[in-house]
Amino acid sequence: MLGRKIVAEVGDIIKKIQRNNTRERKVVQALERNDGLAWEEDQVAYIEGRIYVPNNKELREEILREHHDPADIGHLGQHRMMELLKRTY
Repeated sequence: MLGRKIVAEVGDIIKKIQRNNTRERKVVQALERNDGLAWEEDQVAYIEGRIYVPNNKELREEILREHHDPADIGHLGQHRMMELLKRTY
């Protein structure tokens, strides 16, 4: 079973995810299965150990902006950045 603790800073993005109660059908079904692969904690849905980001264009764009060009490592390139994002979201 996957660990339920995700290292995620409680910042603006997490707060926006908590306020957005939109769930796609597949997410609702995954939560209802209660198989340990999907759960909800503090109004944030986790699917296979990653934070579920609602289908909200502004929220998704904000996540991309926030993780683009990290000051400590520079530009990663499109594919590497997406891989790093997929580890959390």
